[in-house]
Amino acid sequence: MIDYVERDPINLPVRHFSAFMSNFFRRPGLIKTKPLLLKQKKPMIKNGLFFFVFVLFFLDTSLHAQVFSGGVTAGLVGSQVAGDNFSGYNKAGIFAGGFVAMRVGKKSSLQMELTYFQKGSRENPREKNGFQSLVYRLNYVEIPLLYQYQAGRFVIEAGPSAGVLTGYYEEANQEIISDDPGYVKPAGLTFQINVGLAYKASPNWFFMIRTNDSLWNIRSQNVTGDVFRFWDYGQYNDALVLGVRYLFGKTNR
Repeated sequence: MIDYVERDPINLPVRHFSAFMSNFFRRPGLIKTKPLLLKQKKPMIKNGLFFFVFVLFFLDTSLHAQVFSGGVTAGLVGSQVAGDNFSGYNKAGIFAGGFVAMRVGKKSSLQMELTYFQKGSRENPREKNGFQSLVYRLNYVEIPLLYQYQAGRFVIEAGPSAGVLTGYYEEANQEIISDDPGYVKPAGLTFQINVGLAYKASPNWFFMIRTNDSLWNIRSQNVTGDVFRFWDYGQYNDALVLGVRYLFGKTNR
């Protein structure tokens, strides 16, 4: 008989634990489960945020080889919706979240972010526009993947991002239209292109400016006033971000 306790002392507790858990969960009536519903977006987003925060702290406390780094970012947003018959970055919002970065070269790195992003459009009534008004609020959780190139104190960055819609509201001429039965809702998933420039003010602090422009129609269907962009007609978010970044720990970035 093979005495695997002596030959493999590490795997024995693991096997006993696996067998115990298998028998434990087969006991009838002990644990009742419900199927996971895809429409439960908030718990999924919340779990993702907790995981991202854990990764940031792990990077801050455990990785000091300067290959990986992490931090937080926040800023102000001015946005408009191309195709809504109005123009101007008149809708104010906020931008906030965290990021992790991996150095891939002497001056190059890849950065992934998880951010809360407020976009939309706003037009105040005035004589020039016939006293029309619009309030269009769009809230997203957005995940950009950026390539960054450092030139002295400046960092040039560009890359795509995906946005998951978390809330919306639309009001036209002081009437809420987002509750109407025939309302064309915003799309639940959007894709953007990001181009930006950051300035390294200190080893840990960066000031940045970034554009964030939709590649796909932000509506679930086409509506009157759609404009053509890249390959299709639709409405498109255009956002300008002014923000700051704080990099955790000591870094050579």
